[in-house]
Amino acid sequence: MAASVAAAAGQLRRAIRRSPAWPGPSCRPLSSGPPPAKAAAVRNAFLSFFRDRHSHRLVPSASVRPRGDPSLLFVNAGMNQFKPIFLGTVDPRSEMAGFRRVANSQKCVRAGGRHNDLEDVGRDLSHHTFFEMLGNWAFGGEYFKEEACSMAWELLTQVYGIPEDRLWVSYFGGDPKTGLEPDLECRDIWLSLGVPARRVLSFGLEENFWEMGVTGPCGPCTEIHYDLAGGVEAPQLVELWNLVFMQHNREADGSLQPLPQRHVDTGMGLERLVAVLQGRHSTYDTDLFSPLLDAIHQGCGAPPYLGRVGAADKGRTDTAYRVVADHIRTLSVCIADGVSPGMSGAPLVLRQILRRAVRFSTEVLRAPPGFLGSLVPIVVETLGDTYPELQKNSTQIVNLVSEDEAAFLSSLERGRRIIDRTLKRLGPTDMFPAEVAWSLSMSGNLGLPLDLVELMLEEKGVQLDSAGLARLAQEEAQHQVQQAEPVREHGLQLDIHALGELQRRGVPPTDDSPKYNYSLRPSGDYDFSACEAQVLQLYTEDGTAVASVGGGQRCGLLLDRTNFYAEQGGQTSDRGYLVPVGQQDVLFPVVRAQVCGGFVLHEAVAPECLQVGDRVQLHVDKAWRLGCMEKHTATHLLNWALRQTLGPSTEQRGSHLNPERLRFDVTIQAPLTPEQLRCVEDTVQQAVEQDEAVYMEEVALELTAHVPGLRCLDEVYPNPVRVVSVGVPVAQALDPASSAALQTSVELCCGTHLLRTGAVRDLVIIGERRLTRGTTRLLAVTGEQAQQAREVGQSLTQEVEAAVERYSRGNQDVAEAQRLSKDIGRLSDAVDTVMMPQWQRRELQATLKALQRRSNTVIRKLEVGQAAQKTQELLRQHSEGPVIVDTISAESLSDATPAFTAEAWALAVCSHMGGKAWGSRVVAQGTGSTADLDAVLNIARTYALNQL
Repeated sequence: MAASVAAAAGQLRRAIRRSPAWPGPSCRPLSSGPPPAKAAAVRNAFLSFFRDRHSHRLVPSASVRPRGDPSLLFVNAGMNQFKPIFLGTVDPRSEMAGFRRVANSQKCVRAGGRHNDLEDVGRDLSHHTFFEMLGNWAFGGEYFKEEACSMAWELLTQVYGIPEDRLWVSYFGGDPKTGLEPDLECRDIWLSLGVPARRVLSFGLEENFWEMGVTGPCGPCTEIHYDLAGGVEAPQLVELWNLVFMQHNREADGSLQPLPQRHVDTGMGLERLVAVLQGRHSTYDTDLFSPLLDAIHQGCGAPPYLGRVGAADKGRTDTAYRVVADHIRTLSVCIADGVSPGMSGAPLVLRQILRRAVRFSTEVLRAPPGFLGSLVPIVVETLGDTYPELQKNSTQIVNLVSEDEAAFLSSLERGRRIIDRTLKRLGPTDMFPAEVAWSLSMSGNLGLPLDLVELMLEEKGVQLDSAGLARLAQEEAQHQVQQAEPVREHGLQLDIHALGELQRRGVPPTDDSPKYNYSLRPSGDYDFSACEAQVLQLYTEDGTAVASVGGGQRCGLLLDRTNFYAEQGGQTSDRGYLVPVGQQDVLFPVVRAQVCGGFVLHEAVAPECLQVGDRVQLHVDKAWRLGCMEKHTATHLLNWALRQTLGPSTEQRGSHLNPERLRFDVTIQAPLTPEQLRCVEDTVQQAVEQDEAVYMEEVALELTAHVPGLRCLDEVYPNPVRVVSVGVPVAQALDPASSAALQTSVELCCGTHLLRTGAVRDLVIIGERRLTRGTTRLLAVTGEQAQQAREVGQSLTQEVEAAVERYSRGNQDVAEAQRLSKDIGRLSDAVDTVMMPQWQRRELQATLKALQRRSNTVIRKLEVGQAAQKTQELLRQHSEGPVIVDTISAESLSDATPAFTAEAWALAVCSHMGGKAWGSRVVAQGTGSTADLDAVLNIARTYALNQL
């Protein structure tokens, strides 16, 4: 028996990998009864079980675009959206703060980053870049190990009908090095549920201890595995369900501390569960994929899918089927959630996925152009009922996939031509230049995967300069580091233990409602009221709670109330100062305020002693706050103006603002034209000139659920939620019978705003950058900066018009034409870099580009005429001899037909003068120093005669 258990343990250890390949032959059906349940029924059964039998709240899947989590490229697990709960940072006013036991089916993508299954997809029968994770959670000790294990066992054996003898479990066996004890409680729970001891196995940290990251919540886990062999032969185990018991926190020093609150986090892959319940050999053989595989077969005319892998899959046909089926699901889900193929981060990974799908579909399956887009409706039909955003965005998904497929195929053809042209210049032993390969690659110009470039060269028997390529990659990495936006300083923060201690003591969240206590005077100035508060807790720079601070110490202050706006919702934090009550001449500068778990932490410098219990008076920096209010209201007007100009499908993807400028990311299908940019500005300006009232009111979150035109982001909003409406009272804007939200700006927003739009004064879009296909980032300024930008734009417009006038007069003088060309270049540099209206910049850039082109043509014609005239003079001066050697004074030479290389001739001459030369076969120039020009001319004449 010990031997059989050891053998099973070996099988289990091999099976417990991050995403193991589906082992063994096709598993036999679980029963000979009715047909197995469809995937949709399996998903619904999971959700109904936890909702109806165990009182779980069903929550929607989060977007695969991580919400405020820069550590992730994509949401890759069901627990991602609940991180604020695990970390103790959840807003106590939010709906999420009330979660106790929840369940859902979460869309997940594992490609790029730490969890990357991309290159494995297609090679085996189980890997996917997109999958659905079924999960149930218990927060704050709502239930723990016994209930979680019992529920899982009940669902698998009683609801899904999986025979108990096909299930194995593992638990954490402890780790002597870290002092962690075995999870015998979990082991005993499984034994009490009737699982035989021989099928309850223990493993170490790698297999059965789950960690969120380098630091943060973690704990032992128990896994339920399914035996594909069913007792007929040695166990063939695949993981079905992972139950994590979060009870520790990994500290920065690597140690483990108990969590203030314990949680349960479970995850079970739907695709694998469906394969088990449908008795299939592979996840690709289930009804989640069979419609796609059938559509691929019909659309390509390739041989039918047979599920082969490795050497048996000759021609990689079945591999291609799996790649295309998986990738089109990933592409559809990501684009529906606002992630489009692009050049960095998650968009770059998505671009790689799309181009990998195109390669396999065109090169292996011989699919016709536009084929991938034709598969999107199949994905929508399969998943759209569960994830309605697929149905809503189906047209956009088809368009983006088709456009990028066409662009890649065009790049592929251009790449082949460039390779062929380059090979013609190479010698038989030369390596293919790294610079050319780089220009073809994903990091270069055409976006061809490097492995594809290497394959294309391999087919032609040419070796790539790999060392040169590695050097270019290193240089690019260094460039990216230099060009990266500086990471914003996070400042002092409350960690999970500090938050837990505050909650244990019953300290209420900070009352920050005074941040909205400001008014507009008849003069047009704003009055920001001071706020008196009590010091509840003080923290040192390293986060240690202390009773007092002083002596110029940088510290954190937790108060019972505040009028400071803590950074959130894209608006930067307030600045200002506080003074101890009774000591008005002692100022404590406050440089930042941050909210964490409902507690606002003020980062300040303490010039003198301050103690817990002291009362202080807070004053915000009025100019700073007013600048933020101006930019935030302008952001809302910009959002509304974009929708008015481009249509209701335009959606905000993010924003950030400070007193200097605002940044706004928006989904648009094509680059904005200068006319559209100007129209957006004009629309904002109309609202500004009307000086409309800005209404703000807190309402119940449910009242905002079905308001046509209401703008909100993919964020967790508090309840009640604050509504900001321009020109229309909030109650009227939220009236279901009203269409007010379609006619003006109405948004959910916690930020601080102007009370009337007129104070914006003006808004100018000064920059735009396409982040991904379908997403553009706009930069804008307001007020005096906007007016200055318009003045600069007008001044440059006049200069460009003057240059056009100079050109139109014509010129017969080369020097004057060259001066005009230089002036055009100077103007182009100015237009490219100064702060001015972007629509005007684009128009001037187009004018200057055309003017520079025409100017260069004029210069070339004048130089040709000048060269012809000089040639006649030289012929008259040197009427005898086979070669003429003389000096010609010219800034550029563009016409010559030598019988030998000009560069070599110049080098031979300049080297005698201790100089150097450069150029081409036709034109060359050089530098050097000599006191005897005639001698140099003789050297040139001699070299030329020797070459003739």
